[in-house]
Amino acid sequence: MRTTVTLDDELLEQARTYTGIQETSALVQQALVNLVQKEAAKRLAKLGGSSTKLKPTPRRQTETSDDPG
Repeated sequence: MRTTVTLDDELLEQARTYTGIQETSALVQQALVNLVQKEAAKRLAKLGGSSTKLKPTPRRQTETSDDPG
């Protein structure tokens, strides 16, 4: 999809420096991907074990040893 946007030149240059992505469309695409991933992670974190139908997740037990070395 093609669209026209107005971008802050300093912010755009800073993003190019941090990412190494010089092409504006690729940079905006990557920014959108990162934004969607970040927001999806926030939503998942908000769920935070709120499902009452889930069974407890089995955990691996670590072996303890009296030998310090």
